[in-house]
Amino acid sequence: MIQSFLGLLMLGFATRFRVGGAYWKWRKETAFGLDESKWPSAAERRHAMLDYARWAWRMRKHTF
Repeated sequence: MIQSFLGLLMLGFATRFRVGGAYWKWRKETAFGLDESKWPSAAERRHAMLDYARWAWRMRKHTF
């Protein structure tokens, strides 16, 4: 869980916390699609976002 929050924090700094910005819009569309009626539940989306943030945090250590 800590890695997830660190990953979100890292992504937040990278995007200057513009949650409505181009990156986050693109990320949401690629993760869940354009049709909001077909999206998973809010709880499932939160879980997926935390999984992505944890993955992003883990991948960061491979870049240095």
